[in-house]
Amino acid sequence: MSKRLEIAKDVYYVGVNDRTKHLFENLWPLPYGVSYNSYIIDDEKRALIDTVDVCYSDQFFQKIVTAIGDKPIDYLIVNHMEPDHSGSIGLLLGRYPDIQIVGNKHTVKMLKGYYGISENVIQIEDMQTLNLGSTTLQFYLTPMVHWPETMMTYLPEKKMLFSADAFGTFGTLDGGVMDSQLMPERYRSEMIRYYSNIVGKFGSPVQTALKKLAEVPIEAICSTHGPIWTVKENIAEVVGLYDRLSRYEGENGLVIAYGSMYGHTEQLAELIAAEAAANGIRNIVMHNLAKSHISDVIRDVFTYKGLIIGSPTYNNKLYPSVESLLSALQNRSLKNRFFGYFGSFTWADASAKQLAAFAEESEVELVADPVVMKQAMMDEVEEKALALARSMACKLLTGAAVSSDKKTDCH
Repeated sequence: MSKRLEIAKDVYYVGVNDRTKHLFENLWPLPYGVSYNSYIIDDEKRALIDTVDVCYSDQFFQKIVTAIGDKPIDYLIVNHMEPDHSGSIGLLLGRYPDIQIVGNKHTVKMLKGYYGISENVIQIEDMQTLNLGSTTLQFYLTPMVHWPETMMTYLPEKKMLFSADAFGTFGTLDGGVMDSQLMPERYRSEMIRYYSNIVGKFGSPVQTALKKLAEVPIEAICSTHGPIWTVKENIAEVVGLYDRLSRYEGENGLVIAYGSMYGHTEQLAELIAAEAAANGIRNIVMHNLAKSHISDVIRDVFTYKGLIIGSPTYNNKLYPSVESLLSALQNRSLKNRFFGYFGSFTWADASAKQLAAFAEESEVELVADPVVMKQAMMDEVEEKALALARSMACKLLTGAAVSSDKKTDCH
């Protein structure tokens, strides 16, 4: 029998840990696992907020019984319909047939589409409330953070925000479930990776949601993944992190991501990194794209303001993993970055041209002329690589804002 986890008076955590799955969405590595968080409010009327992945339904139902015994559940609040949170709805209805499901107009359509559910469904509007007895739930619609039906549920009497996937992170909850019981700093990198990989495309909707909630007093953030944030400083940090990431605002550092078949392009990458360091850049992250997982590269690109990408020509195109990275960054509408690029070829240059097209199509600022190497390193190529590194270092150290210009002078 599981232990009852009360996170506030009459509010219980009934989520589960997934230490088995290798890939989230069959795409993103889970070296530290992931949690699927669900919550119960035990009032005159009882409300369950979200369910869990169907693979963990047995644990989930045990935790519900541990929290409220054989009491009925009156409402299921569906903040998010993604199957890792809605997957147990069908089984839940089998156990609690009189439960009413609460969601917005998009939720209602998805309930029918995914599970064939159309009865006992309450459709709510933005800012609508639902009385449970001594407590009230208020619903904030936050579409495209990161699905169209996504909403957040606020419990004003306890100043608790049930935030769906927002402010979530990869990583299981080991022992405790609240930040005061854990080491929250271990989740920071995984929160950035979660945001950049899962939510990253939707910076504008995230900004809209943050503005909507700006005046709402919050003493606990209960996400569907990761710790429950209750410490004032931690709440400020995670909200600030989401604000910064959704504005595509990078920290002062440099990512150099490259593909290389025989080491010549990598030689350029090493030279550029060494010169950037010699010119005062201490926070440099290098990714050989044949080895680094794209999930980690995306995280670092979202973290740092400087980005340099290099690729050899491969079958008259970019090196495949470089091409995949550019596609991922374009898909996430990356902007506000200082950018440089380098390419190499043996008999026909294509990589530099396609990297130039990426720079032209993206909201990035080109800091120097590109470096193009034919076959092997020559003095002229080396000087251009050093110049690129110095220009990037200058831009990062002066802290200049990214302008709308595609090229800038920095001497």
